[in-house]
Amino acid sequence: MSTKSETLDFLAFLVKLVLVVALIRSLLVSPFNIPSESMQPRLLIGDYLLVSKWPYGYSRYSFPFHPPLFEGRIPAGLPERGDVVVFASPHNPKEDWIKRVIGLPGDTVQMRGGVIYLNGRAVPKQRIDDLVIPVTANMLAAARDGREISPCFRPDFEVAGKDDARFCRYPRYRETLPNGKSYDVLDLIETSADNTGAYVVPKDHLFVMGDNRDRSADSRIAPENGGVGALPVDHLIGRAMVSFFSTDGSAQWLMPWTWFTATRAERIGEGF
Repeated sequence: MSTKSETLDFLAFLVKLVLVVALIRSLLVSPFNIPSESMQPRLLIGDYLLVSKWPYGYSRYSFPFHPPLFEGRIPAGLPERGDVVVFASPHNPKEDWIKRVIGLPGDTVQMRGGVIYLNGRAVPKQRIDDLVIPVTANMLAAARDGREISPCFRPDFEVAGKDDARFCRYPRYRETLPNGKSYDVLDLIETSADNTGAYVVPKDHLFVMGDNRDRSADSRIAPENGGVGALPVDHLIGRAMVSFFSTDGSAQWLMPWTWFTATRAERIGEGF
């Protein structure tokens, strides 16, 4: 076989491989990594997820680079309250964000004293044990990038451990939605987002929130102010399915043994 023929065969194989990967990412599953603290306690910086693409149907945002192939979703589908979803940010569709669905079209959502009122009824919020997590390299990097004075958001949330180890201790609560879906949230301080007006979710839109309520730009904040506002259903990419990897950010490429010590194996395989 000639060198030219071998080269053509190899190029054809690469084209086929790219097409298969693109189809899998568009129609079945795609990876997503967590860059911020907005979904603590369930998700930490350095977690990697698989996102299922089929539960809510497909839109232009289901595909890489969001080509304008068609309008709407095919077939049309809605999340359930409590689903953790990945979506193209209305503020900047080139960025993929992750939040939890709280309100569906027609729902009325309001925050009063840090408590969600859904269609006029308070969502039960129970105080549980504090979340205590070690300060990791990726948390320190995120704090530097955000010019924060502490990787724990504020110094009073930071506690010392043995051998100069540093930990973050956060007040944690358990919320239960009307459909029975329960999940943990953090409520750190009182902010303007803890008390809002009553908001009616428009048709074909969702109300989404981060589980770390005071560190999340979500539907409580308008897109022009850096939040999500009412999330168009068409912007949905998929539903968080399972964690397949997690790292504390301490690995160094030139030191292969650190690839293993940085891995948080206990977080791998966690579902939603």
